[in-house]
Amino acid sequence: MATMQLTVNDGVHVLTLLNNDGENQFTLAVMDEYLAALSKVAAYEGNTALLITCEHEKTFSTGINLEWLLAQTEEVRSQFVKTLEKVLYHLAMLNAPTVCCLNGNVYAGGAILAAAADFRIMRSDRGRFCYPEVNINIPFTDFMLNIIDLSPNKHALKHMALTGKALTGVECEAANIVDSIYPQDELQAAAFDLAKSLSEKDRATYTAIKRGLRPNVAKFANEFE
Repeated sequence: MATMQLTVNDGVHVLTLLNNDGENQFTLAVMDEYLAALSKVAAYEGNTALLITCEHEKTFSTGINLEWLLAQTEEVRSQFVKTLEKVLYHLAMLNAPTVCCLNGNVYAGGAILAAAADFRIMRSDRGRFCYPEVNINIPFTDFMLNIIDLSPNKHALKHMALTGKALTGVECEAANIVDSIYPQDELQAAAFDLAKSLSEKDRATYTAIKRGLRPNVAKFANEFE
């Protein structure tokens, strides 16, 4: 059963997460779905942008499905981590603008995924953005550290990563963890409007600038391309 759906709306690729009852958590099959969607956007001819969103009132994504992961063999666990890192790489270096619309809680792997996008739009009145890894005894991989380090506010990032503090939308905007916040009834439209405006940029120029701004991610090209 698909956990996401990719559509094209007025030139914008919209990836809608569908597994709301399961908090849009990550398994190996979910990572493969992300890779397939990113591949389709990358192969699209002409200017475009990618908007990742869902319409659940509580949660965007809480990251890895730990119950599923702990039930797997060591080989599958290793494959899962590498596939997750590949998803993060291809999202961070996608040859098109990317926007995450954060409608609710964004935790752990879900927060790392959001950090890989170019822009983050968050709900102002509900939801938390959190890197809880220090509290659940799961250290970041070297590559994941490079992804969260894309955050421009290193002071806020230090406190989030080393304390596991969860920030509200208002706090995230103040700390530059997200680019803007909106009430629920305005959030989806605002995120789409941003994605639409970015889709009108020259794609090759935008991609060259974005990748140039992310040298610490780009150095992993041989591992994930």
